[in-house]
Amino acid sequence: MSVLLHLAAKPRQDIRLLEAKEKLPFLAKEAEGAAAANEPPATIGKDRRILVVDDNAVVLKAFKLKLQAAGFIVSTTADGATVASEAEQANAELIILDINFSGGGGSVHWNGFTVMQWLRRFPHLAKIPVIVITGGDAAKSREKAMAAGAVAFFEKPVDFKELMGAMLPAVGDVPASDLKK
Repeated sequence: MSVLLHLAAKPRQDIRLLEAKEKLPFLAKEAEGAAAANEPPATIGKDRRILVVDDNAVVLKAFKLKLQAAGFIVSTTADGATVASEAEQANAELIILDINFSGGGGSVHWNGFTVMQWLRRFPHLAKIPVIVITGGDAAKSREKAMAAGAVAFFEKPVDFKELMGAMLPAVGDVPASDLKK
């Protein structure tokens, strides 16, 4: 009974948790814990590989912990100059990229837009979907990010459920239409 009341107040994700509990009783404890914490179960990421790029160590750690808890394999970097090599080395299936960050010496001033342009020069990296995040002027950056090829754009602080709603279709696990039901 408490499960049904709980489902009435929560999104479709909790229905999936209930279905998982019914079909796989050994997952019941994990599903209940995830629902109580208002987070997806640790299996939702299914070992998909994500690269998070931000110059703020706290932001990197927060993203890493949340995404790992959802089952993703997460690599991080704060250096724009290393994104291409990090993405390649990690076999990244998705990149979460901050627009404004420092790092990467040399003559290039790296930011999210520069990184996206650089990734597009390599055919195998150009295929990796990029979700852009920013703590700066979102109105100014949103259009530019989407025009540069981002699949989604978020302002910090990022709502994790909304981020998951953009990530899963980007890596091909769940059709976007299923997430809107």
